Amino acid sequence: MNTLRNRVQLIGNLGNDPEIMNLESGKTLAKFTIATNESYTNSKGEKITDTQWHNVIAWGHTAKIIEKYVNKGKEVAIEGKLTSRSYDDKEGNKRYITEIVCNELLMLGK
Repeated sequence: MNTLRNRVQLIGNLGNDPEIMNLESGKTLAKFTIATNESYTNSKGEKITDTQWHNVIAWGHTAKIIEKYVNKGKEVAIEGKLTSRSYDDKEGNKRYITEIVCNELLMLGK
């Protein structure tokens, strides 16, 4: 069961084209967001769709595949792990972000 710790699997659509960065170290980084939708019927019989946005990053070979084949609106399945970090913004305020570090990607749809 150790392999089930901190494991995330999501299927969703990209909100924007991925942001690709080629770092000085020679590594490639891809940053993007995906939207996941959940639909349900409320007590009044209305269909409600709840959309959640997830920040995703990918490194190396996975980032290069994303750069070449994935763009806004594309449906993807990702697997990775949750990470949290903090940084100081331009005004000096501490900001916190939770991201999924993607280690596997499957392109779905057309």
